[in-house]
Amino acid sequence: MSVRMDFVVSVPTVIPEQQSNRASWPWLFSARVDLAAFAGSALLSLMLLAWGAASGLLDRDVPEWSWVTCILLIDVAHVYATGFRVYFDPQELWRRPWLYWGTPLVGYFLGVVLYSEGEGLFWQVLAYFAVFHFVRQQYGWVALYRSKAGEKESWSKWIDVAAIYAATLYPLVYWHAHLPRGFVWFKKNDFLGAPEVLESLCWPIYCLALGLYAVTAFLRWTKGTPNPGKDLVVVTTAACWYLGIVAFNSDYAFTVTNVIIHGVPYMVLVYWYWTRRRARAEVSATARWRGLVWFVATIWVLAYAEELVWDRTVWHDKAWLFGTAISLEPVAEMFVVPLLATPQLSHYILDGFIWKRRANPDFRL
Repeated sequence: MSVRMDFVVSVPTVIPEQQSNRASWPWLFSARVDLAAFAGSALLSLMLLAWGAASGLLDRDVPEWSWVTCILLIDVAHVYATGFRVYFDPQELWRRPWLYWGTPLVGYFLGVVLYSEGEGLFWQVLAYFAVFHFVRQQYGWVALYRSKAGEKESWSKWIDVAAIYAATLYPLVYWHAHLPRGFVWFKKNDFLGAPEVLESLCWPIYCLALGLYAVTAFLRWTKGTPNPGKDLVVVTTAACWYLGIVAFNSDYAFTVTNVIIHGVPYMVLVYWYWTRRRARAEVSATARWRGLVWFVATIWVLAYAEELVWDRTVWHDKAWLFGTAISLEPVAEMFVVPLLATPQLSHYILDGFIWKRRANPDFRL
């Protein structure tokens, strides 16, 4: 199954003379929000990585506090943020009912079929769906920034595409070529092995793609037409993916670098869109703060509820947080595990549709 994950918006072209003014640079939300979402999340990732290296966490299992903050409150929670884009918006939900109701139903059915063929096959397919989603989201940010800046040159598009895909795919190729690593995506053996020569062949392509991007970005800055948000996405993606997957063979390093820069910007995007939809009825600052509390509390409660069921029925490794484990019969597990995975699988698929300009009359928000 192939799902397009690129985000495309329709915005006026910004002329070069206007871009020379920092206030008119092509930010997606605003300078403050963009910097907090992209630079802030990457900086937090790198600070946690540095602290982990200094304190010896790189050679240990992921500590419980980092699992709670990164996995529970960001990774799992950002999946439920999609609810504010679709399922908690009755107007949007009934605008495309076949897509929004059909996706989880079909996803659950296919999950049961896969699990019935083997637990390993189920987790392997889900892992590659997740990888595809993570890669395409980073490309989506680049596409958004290109559109916001009115960058229409085909040659610069190919350089941007090559750079963001190199920044994500090369570390994944390295991972596949150096199995087993000290970390996994979901479960052990959910990735297929690849020959090491493949990684050697991809290395010069990786360097060339990022080098070309650096040159074109430098030229845009010298001409007074920079796209700082796009540069942030490419640089932070390249840094975090390389450090978390290639440079360090550590579960902790992979967790803090992989999850934060993926989940935080996405939650900002959904919250921004949701508040703009609500702003027609509520415009006060107080209402927006209440909205933020409601948004965060909702996705955190739903994330906790999902992980509680996961841990009690399947994982059985965090009784201190979720309580006593429950043993499932293999037949029951075949239906329960795909059900628990349905929210994230639906998120992966729907994310390829809900941010398309052509299918969303309100995406200008």
